Amino acid sequence: MASFKVGDRVVQANYGPGTITGADDHHIVINFDEHGVKTFATSLVALERTASPAPQKTAKSRRTAKSPAAKSPAAKAPAAKAPAAKASPKA
Repeated sequence: MASFKVGDRVVQANYGPGTITGADDHHIVINFDEHGVKTFATSLVALERTASPAPQKTAKSRRTAKSPAAKSPAAKAPAAKAPAAKASPKA
């Protein structure tokens, strides 16, 4: 069996091409291009090396910071309710 190391590009029959992200004597972790991260038993998985490059990762947009006014406790406090008028009993 061929030995693989982290960063190697491989192909697996069911999941297609991927990049090895973790490997030891018992398990191998592969981040597949179209199926995400999968873990396999090293002794059971059938892999082939590939020269295909990994796909380009898209840049994730960063969240913008909220304005200081939105963070103030006064902005989050509920408005005070006026006391309800009591109805007088009819005599």
